[in-house]
Amino acid sequence: MPAPHKPKRSGRKDGTSKTSPPVKQRKSRSEANDPRATKVDRPASGGGSEPAPAVAFEADVCTNLADAEQREWLVTNGLGGFASGTISGSATRRYHGLLVAALAPPSQRTLLACGVDEILTVGKDSYELATHRWLSGAVAPRGLQYLESFRLDGGVPVWVYRAGVVRMEKRIWMRAGENTTFIRYSILDAPAAVDLELKVLANYRDFHGVTHAGDWRMSIAAIPEGAAITAFEGATPFFVRAAGASCEPQHIWYRDVLFLRERERGLDDHEDQLLAAIFRARLGKGQDVSIVCSTERGSDLDAAKAHAAERNRESEILAAAEPLLKSQDTGSSPAWLRQLLLAADQFVVSRPLSGHPEGKTIIAGYHWFADWGRDTMIALAGLTLATGRTAIAQQILLAFSTFVDGGMLPNNFPEAGGVPGYNTMDATLWYFEAIRRYFAASQERATLQRLFPVLAGIVHAHVEGTRYNIHVDPSDGLLYGGGPGAQLTWMDAKVGDWVVTPRTGKPVEINALWIAALETLAGFASHLNLDNREYLELAARARANFRKFWNAQRNCCFDVIDAPGVGNDAALRPNQIFAVSLLPDLLSAEQQKAVVDCCASALVTPVGLRSLAPGEPGYTGRYAGGAHERDAAYHQGTVWGWLLPSFALAHFRVYRNREAARRFLQSLGESTIDYGLGSLPEIFDGDPPHTPRGCIAQAWTVGELLRAWRELSVS
Repeated sequence: MPAPHKPKRSGRKDGTSKTSPPVKQRKSRSEANDPRATKVDRPASGGGSEPAPAVAFEADVCTNLADAEQREWLVTNGLGGFASGTISGSATRRYHGLLVAALAPPSQRTLLACGVDEILTVGKDSYELATHRWLSGAVAPRGLQYLESFRLDGGVPVWVYRAGVVRMEKRIWMRAGENTTFIRYSILDAPAAVDLELKVLANYRDFHGVTHAGDWRMSIAAIPEGAAITAFEGATPFFVRAAGASCEPQHIWYRDVLFLRERERGLDDHEDQLLAAIFRARLGKGQDVSIVCSTERGSDLDAAKAHAAERNRESEILAAAEPLLKSQDTGSSPAWLRQLLLAADQFVVSRPLSGHPEGKTIIAGYHWFADWGRDTMIALAGLTLATGRTAIAQQILLAFSTFVDGGMLPNNFPEAGGVPGYNTMDATLWYFEAIRRYFAASQERATLQRLFPVLAGIVHAHVEGTRYNIHVDPSDGLLYGGGPGAQLTWMDAKVGDWVVTPRTGKPVEINALWIAALETLAGFASHLNLDNREYLELAARARANFRKFWNAQRNCCFDVIDAPGVGNDAALRPNQIFAVSLLPDLLSAEQQKAVVDCCASALVTPVGLRSLAPGEPGYTGRYAGGAHERDAAYHQGTVWGWLLPSFALAHFRVYRNREAARRFLQSLGESTIDYGLGSLPEIFDGDPPHTPRGCIAQAWTVGELLRAWRELSVS
């Protein structure tokens, strides 16, 4: 077996670069105004009077290769594993496949099943329904030409193909808690029985890598109803099976499958995939057959039962969030809100720990992120509390408490296991905010009692000083951190030894979080009948000196003060918005309004806040090119969706106009049909049309939108 190839790592947390396809000029995308978002019939959907799908496209989009490839679907299994691809069926990323299994949840994600090539034979005519790009430049076959529609039925992607007089539906979903993917084919209309041939393409590699197979031979053995595949000695075996179909094991390498998005990202852009088995079935109208790809040899093949279980699970998710869906004073919630409630569940995964087997965590983003302390704590309230799932929030908070070390929360957990990284100032402070929000929602005293000593120890460590020169400055009580080669805030891009946005010193949002953390801990101590004077004194001192962040010349906040060799950094960045959204009176009312107005005039876009204002030195309006170019642009103008909800809440605090604040969120929520279908992306270009980039589904973008929508509904 060849050694799995991994891309070179940048200083960013994904270990790869993040470029995505261009999209058309943004415009109003409400269902009433956007012809792409169409209502379609829902055969074989399980029945019931359900809302029309929020994500649906007809043939004009589905048969256009560029349009269909830029829209990606995702299903997950709650372990960190997933299946993903494009509407067209062509794999444009190394991360696309039908089974990316988390072999050591939520880590060791491994691509096992790449795809299924379908050939539908109707009488004497055969229709190849798959679509592939090849390194030669060819696109063959072009099965997307037979697509009639695509939609999300809940979280399940559904394709309808028309081959002559025959209509066939395909659905893909995963079994929760298991590395198992179902691909079900149902004949909707046919005058006579048809023949369906299903070619299963397999692999076995780290999901960051690509396979150049050479003479690699896997072991493919016939088993009842399918084939068992063992990639090499010691590899986890996996199984492809189908009830009611014949199976013929194969071993034929398809060479040089092209990944178009990886080419744009400047990474290894092609690989070899193995035709491992061919299934054949004869089906009449109303009949179906399902391919099941799994690491479980005995996984139940009953697709109808599995699909019903998934529908029931989704219903439970929506039922838990019913107060959010019904909380709108406008009488109805937007279609995208229901879709994002299902998307929120995709990020919550298992992280079993010694002594805490029910531990949970949050995947920061799909396809390539693992769980990150910062992202988890920022996203937690929206993904769990706003959706009515407080028990999951508790499991996450308790699980992360076991990783606190030296008064710090981990920044990241290596995909392959090992010691977590602790290079962050803000993850630990967001932990306080996550616990504050959890307690406000649950009033659950036992968990607070367990976590209070952890939080008190964190404050003590910050006062005394911890890693990366993070410490309370005794002269003013503000929090300082950083040094050469360190990137400690969320603006953490690093190219080689170059830290693009070092922000060494006293960053504005870090100190807003620090004050909030101290006041939170003082409140917790009071609730537990403990002495809180130390925390109140620390908070009062830091509050009194927070005025040093005010830049009277620009009528907004400095981004960083006391930066070595710089002094105070006056660059116009969005981090100051947290001085308004986190605490009601950290700034004067006049200053709060000035911050909101300043951000609104230079940073706010329909989908997020720019990380740097146009016209500032270093502003880059497009996130594109190779890894160096993209990392250099990452926080230098690139728009971040997760910031917009905090801006909307700050805007509401200043102007008390609920509908105006909601309109900011509405424009972001409508992005569910542009890129990662049913979810929200990581970033967008700073310049119009604000093309979506990076991860197709980002936890803190989804979570923060749900949290803010909830707060604007009940405040």
